[in-house]
Amino acid sequence: MDIAKALSLMLTNEGSSTLYQGLNLVKKPGVYHLGVPTISGTGAEVSMTAVLTGPEKKLGLKCDWTVFNQVILDPELIASVPTDWWFYTGMDTYIHCIESHNGIRNNAFSLAYGDQALHLCREVYLNDGAGQTEENNDKLMVASLMGGLSLTYSEVGVCHALSYGLSKIHGTRHCYANCVIFQHLEDIYPEGVGEFKRMLKKHQLELPQHLSKEWDEDTLTKMATVSYNLPFMWHHAFGDNYKEIATLDYIKDLFKRL
Repeated sequence: MDIAKALSLMLTNEGSSTLYQGLNLVKKPGVYHLGVPTISGTGAEVSMTAVLTGPEKKLGLKCDWTVFNQVILDPELIASVPTDWWFYTGMDTYIHCIESHNGIRNNAFSLAYGDQALHLCREVYLNDGAGQTEENNDKLMVASLMGGLSLTYSEVGVCHALSYGLSKIHGTRHCYANCVIFQHLEDIYPEGVGEFKRMLKKHQLELPQHLSKEWDEDTLTKMATVSYNLPFMWHHAFGDNYKEIATLDYIKDLFKRL
């Protein structure tokens, strides 16, 4: 879906897509584009960002014209998603909302959409009746949409900034990268991580540990550099003095937790 959004814009804007990786750099509206999600969690069906991995960075084309002109939501299309990936992709929605809420850019719109998305995530993954059912797929598809709107009105934070570094350097899929990272951010998002771990336990899933033992200093520096170059995420998470907190060494230390 991100590629579809980017392609729509690049059909009407000259040059390489790398020229437009950032906020409001796109000059002209794209062609009509329609989104039909077959997984639920990323919120790409409603977000104003088209995330691309370029030669130097992984970053989004973000503007008012990125958003799909039309979206078709059919929960039957996610019925065949394997159970573990049904969990990991859905957790992207959950983490979106936790990060959207816990930062300086949250507002009435982001909180309203995020609160409802979190409520649905808890019904799908934590409450009685949790599991991959037809009813829960309906709820998850709506949660994904609302989570995407929540972050559109606010911003993501530490977990997503780190996931870009992990995905860019190691090719780890985005939703899974978020889960691998989020479990280690209890000091930053204590309530969210605690609930996330209860969801993991309920669905009998285990995430890898001690990954950083395989990474040398050069690898850590490359990962941290990708994440460091996402100032809007760090600013949302830590406020105006984020540069004093989110240094390259601090980000390396976060990756060493993995």
